[in-house]
Amino acid sequence: MKHAIRPAQVLLLLSALLFAVTVLSLAFGSAERASSEIVLQIRLPRVLLAALVGAGLATAGALLQALLQNPLADPYILGISGGAAVGGVAALALGAGVGVGAFSVPGFAFLGALGATGLLYAVAGSVGRAPTHSLLLTGVVFNAFASSVIVFVVTATDLSRMAGIFLWLIGSIRLVDFYLIAGVALLLGLGLGVGIYHAYALNLLSQGDEIASHLGVDVVRVRRRVLLATSLVIGASVAVSGLIGFVGLIVPHLLRLVVGSDHRLLVPASALLGASFLMLADTLARTILAPTELPVGALTALVGGPLFLLLLRRELARAAP
Repeated sequence: MKHAIRPAQVLLLLSALLFAVTVLSLAFGSAERASSEIVLQIRLPRVLLAALVGAGLATAGALLQALLQNPLADPYILGISGGAAVGGVAALALGAGVGVGAFSVPGFAFLGALGATGLLYAVAGSVGRAPTHSLLLTGVVFNAFASSVIVFVVTATDLSRMAGIFLWLIGSIRLVDFYLIAGVALLLGLGLGVGIYHAYALNLLSQGDEIASHLGVDVVRVRRRVLLATSLVIGASVAVSGLIGFVGLIVPHLLRLVVGSDHRLLVPASALLGASFLMLADTLARTILAPTELPVGALTALVGGPLFLLLLRRELARAAP
């Protein structure tokens, strides 16, 4: 007789996996022998930030898929990360002239992500579900626009001479400190808390807005709050790591195969598995070609690109008459 896995067991297993990957990431690096100073001052902040960004992107992916009622929703594919990157680059460009500096990057990235998410929400419509190709085309167009804006701003200002700017645009976790980690953790905690709080409402929304409304869900308020939470998480993640793609697509899909689509479990499970996934990817990125370091965004794209094409083919086949 087949027994269902309990939510507590799933979260416990994912927590154990997260601990194991954390130890593995701290143990391996570009240096053959790591002193305690290297581990505590270099690897530990980077590992923690990778965990937070991975948790944030995976959570944002799960929430976006629920918000837009589309299984292919991902912050990177739909252009939301691109919108956040435009905001971050704008903040860096303004910093030289008006003194806002790096502290404004998360705020500007949040506004950029919010604008891109609002655009997608308008395409999806306040009621019902937009066709997959409509959302994807919107994401493609917005990504092209965002890339053009970024190239223009970087070229027209002194940002092209800023160390690491192009690695940031590709997606890389570098030069971190504990103050940065604390700020990201706070923003991620707020976004994750909103997602978990509205998880049951998201389950009802998957049945349609009308049914959810009849069951007592304030559809407009829930969508608005989840929209803000998603934008907050994506903005914070992109501000510190750049454009890391496909984490929000890969992790929720893997979890749905095991735990189903109950967002009360899917949202926290996505955070745990997303943290493990990006930590492992970052460890591979900095060790596989050591001493040369790969941008982690390039590595996640190598895994996520083929998976996205497979899922897109399946979704289009399902929608065909």
